[in-house]
Formats: sequence, C-alpha cells, structure tokens
Amino acid sequence: MYDVLVYVYENYFTPANCPKPEDLAVRLIAAGFEHDDIHDAMSWLHRLSVNTERQKVEQLTITTDATRVYNSYEQYKLGINGISFLYYMETSGALSPTMREAIINCALEAPQDTLILSEFKILALMVMWSQGQEINDLLLDELMQHSGTDEVVH
Repeated sequence: MYDVLVYVYENYFTPANCPKPEDLAVRLIAAGFEHDDIHDAMSWLHRLSVNTERQKVEQLTITTDATRVYNSYEQYKLGINGISFLYYMETSGALSPTMREAIINCALEAPQDTLILSEFKILALMVMWSQGQEINDLLLDELMQHSGTDEVVH
C-alpha cells in the first residue's frame, strides 16, 4: 500500500491533479502494483478524502499550548516512534496542532495493527498533500531521512 501512496504523491503533485479513483486504479495496475496494495491504498485515499472534507467543514482550531494525550489505542496504533515523530515535528514548528490531529485521524485508518515509522511518515506526507499544505523543509527532510529504519533519532 505504501509504495502505491508514494507513487501517487510523486506523480500527482496535488489532489486536483490526481485522476478519478477508477482511472487511478487503472493507472496503478498499468504501473505494476499488486491488486491488494491498490485496493488498500484506494480505500485509505477515499477515507483520507472524507476526513479532509470533514476537517474543512469543521475547521478545528487547537491552541498551541494544549497538551495532546494519546489514548491506549492511539499509542498502540501509532507506536512510540510515530508519537515521538509527531511531537518533534510539532515542537519544531513544522506541524500545527490541527495538522497533527488530521494525521492522527488518518493514520488510525491504516490497515495495519501498528504502524512502523516509515509507514507513518508516508501517511503524514499524504495527509499534508491532501490538504494542499506546503511541506516545511524540516518536515520534508525528516520524512525522507531514515526512511528505511524505524529508529527515533531525536
């Protein structure tokens, strides 16, 4: 699934450039992706689209001095590395509290029981992509750095 998401990000620079789901599926098949990976990615992208639209309507505003407490399911699903990544990105100013919540909500929709850090970073990138967010240089470096490892380096 994550290779498919990276492919979508690299080939369709904004959601507006992305083809309709049925056309995208055909292109992904032509690109050689496995059916199960395409299905999982398309399902997750659909939920991402729904969450993005809902967030636009709700326009959630979170104060910067609020403390985020993760429930036990969020801790299990995101893992300590995912939570540490979010904390680092937020405290460094690369991520707003509102964007953090959008990333958490969409990451909870991933099919895996527990996300590894490289998967979590891809999901974070896709959430920002879906909302047309300009990706901070620090965030982009962090997303691309250590993509093959799951260690927290902060």
